[in-house]
Amino acid sequence: MMEPTDKSLMDAHCRGDSAAFATVLRRHGPSVFAALVRLTGDRSMAEDLLQETFARAHEKARTLRTEHVRAWLLRIATHLAMDSFRRKRRLQVVSLSATCGDGENCPEFSATLADPRVGEPSASMELEEKRKRVRRAIDALPPKQRTTLVLSYYQQLSYSEVAVVLGCSAGTVKTQMFRALKSLAQLLPSPTGGDL
Repeated sequence: MMEPTDKSLMDAHCRGDSAAFATVLRRHGPSVFAALVRLTGDRSMAEDLLQETFARAHEKARTLRTEHVRAWLLRIATHLAMDSFRRKRRLQVVSLSATCGDGENCPEFSATLADPRVGEPSASMELEEKRKRVRRAIDALPPKQRTTLVLSYYQQLSYSEVAVVLGCSAGTVKTQMFRALKSLAQLLPSPTGGDL
């Protein structure tokens, strides 16, 4: 038996099936929470925003016009996080070392930082220092670039899905990713120089 699609679950929810919405929450709650933790750098704030995200999704379910329910939920969550930042009149430094919803560390740029000597204590310390440098560089990115990078890399959304989440064009997303990667290249030491 095939699992129901997100869209069919949301349609069922609109017809009064509360179990359908609960299924959507179970299906996408962890990834939305992980994105909020990365965007805010604060688990408590992320928990509050997650509740607000799902309350807003519950209220606005009838307005859903897309098959991409996860992207729609991430868009609501991202907008709520940005609104929260504006209300506090400060920008949070995003910590990409935050843990995911399941308590495990979220994936890092492991491919970039792979080291065959990982078993050696000095290599482990060196690898951890490299990860910290990458995290600090990402923390230094402007909010739009950082958000685009988090959604694309960590949430593994396509550029078109990131565009839906951020309410912009795929071209704008590509531009933000290009700028983010260019900024990271300037902020991080060259791999050929031996530092990274």
